[in-house]
Amino acid sequence: MEAAESILTPIDTIIIVAYLGAVLVLGYLFSRYVKSSGDFILAGKSLPFWAIGMSVVVSDIGAIDMVSGAGAAYKYGLAQANFDWLGSVPAMVIVAFVFVPFYWRSGVCTLPEFLGRRYGPAVRFFQAVIWLGFLLSMLAVMLWTSAVFLNTVLGMPSQAAIWLTVFVVGIYTILGGLAAVVVTDAMQMVIMFIGAGALLGLSLWEIGGWSDMVQTISAMGPQFEQHFNLLISSQIDTPYPWSGMLMGLGIVLSTAYFSSNQAVIQRVLGARSEWDAKASMLLAAFLKLLIPVLVLLPGLAALALYPELDDPDKAVPKLVRELLPPGLAGLVFAAFFAALMSSVDSYLNSATTIIISDGYKPATRVLSGKDPDDRHCLLLTRVLTGVLIVAAGFLAPYIDQFETIYTAMQTLFSLFQGPTLAVLALGVFWRRANAWGGFAGLLLGVICSGSLSLVGDKLFPSDDPFLYVAFWSFVFALIVNVVVSLLSPPPSKDQIRGLVFGEVVRDEATQALLKDRI
Repeated sequence: MEAAESILTPIDTIIIVAYLGAVLVLGYLFSRYVKSSGDFILAGKSLPFWAIGMSVVVSDIGAIDMVSGAGAAYKYGLAQANFDWLGSVPAMVIVAFVFVPFYWRSGVCTLPEFLGRRYGPAVRFFQAVIWLGFLLSMLAVMLWTSAVFLNTVLGMPSQAAIWLTVFVVGIYTILGGLAAVVVTDAMQMVIMFIGAGALLGLSLWEIGGWSDMVQTISAMGPQFEQHFNLLISSQIDTPYPWSGMLMGLGIVLSTAYFSSNQAVIQRVLGARSEWDAKASMLLAAFLKLLIPVLVLLPGLAALALYPELDDPDKAVPKLVRELLPPGLAGLVFAAFFAALMSSVDSYLNSATTIIISDGYKPATRVLSGKDPDDRHCLLLTRVLTGVLIVAAGFLAPYIDQFETIYTAMQTLFSLFQGPTLAVLALGVFWRRANAWGGFAGLLLGVICSGSLSLVGDKLFPSDDPFLYVAFWSFVFALIVNVVVSLLSPPPSKDQIRGLVFGEVVRDEATQALLKDRI
């Protein structure tokens, strides 16, 4: 990647250094309150709804949306907004009222643990392996995003950008755990909204306003006719055809993301009450309504101003380089780094939690017959945090093989989100679903999505058919789960008590029964 000359002035540098220093200090301060693995993983179940809601939004948006979301808008237009309006808000409301009560009342730490209680240890282990692989891959995507941005804005070599991010995020996540992650996320969301708003305002000012931007882009040629349509015809070669957006995004990917993503679930489970857990998702849904305006419109502005860019992911970095005055450039840079760190710390903390909660602790109980020492778990959690982010740093350069960063991310999502949602939905809403059906649906569903990804460009009207892959792998896993469950014995009432819609109870006997399960 060719480096550019740094645009930062001394005042920009002071702002950035002060911001990074504040983040590291917060990590140190929260480290004094982390006395157990429960404090590290779930913040001692003490988080208020507003902090969780802000954290969910900023970690979901992250640097990937600020760079690659704007890049996708640069290349494909306003259809990208559906990933927030169609692909986030309805799903968040559903998750708040349907899935959050199940997670909260079951006392779990992770989605694999919940599915393990519903379907058994085989499904738990397989789901944990899938999610761990996904989280590690997403960490690599995020670190490569930092390389693209820092290289374009500062002229920093890609490897140096990756390892700078590894160092800063690794330090405060290792020290403070989930509490440090959520509190810094809330601070980072404020900075990100201010920075993104400033960049959007200056971009539209440079163009002459919304009308001039629409007129400029529309006059570029017939290939830009769909740029201001929220729904794009399936006859056009685009990753975002209306049929795929409705079936793959609206039905599968959005619901799967917010109901099964460990980075989201872990924050909700760290809430101080069930009310806070539900309210946090509703607040996040409201904030997500604003994201396309702040994140995607700068991509369209960059297209109007700089239509010659060879890489759409450089749209926002180009705006930062060309338009922002001293001081404001430092603020926007800090906003980007805030979004980046929010995403990385979320996935890093979640990956570590899965290893400890779904790997180390169950294995220790089976092998020794007792729970592992909590101080040892806390130490191991911190060590694993460092190991995982370093491993992601080595994987990050391979993300450059994808056409855009956003394509890389959505392709990863489509490989297993459909099967995961099928197993989760049937487990929650259908008493007859059993361990055999759950495992078969998950395994064969993932095989189906992998196969469709390899040949999907020949089967579907898109060169990047991840939306269709997500939908049809969901349907396939759903059918497999139902058929296999009907051909095998049903689960006992004790196995589904408190875990199936209509069987949710709050009595102490049920909670004790749930906690006894591996």
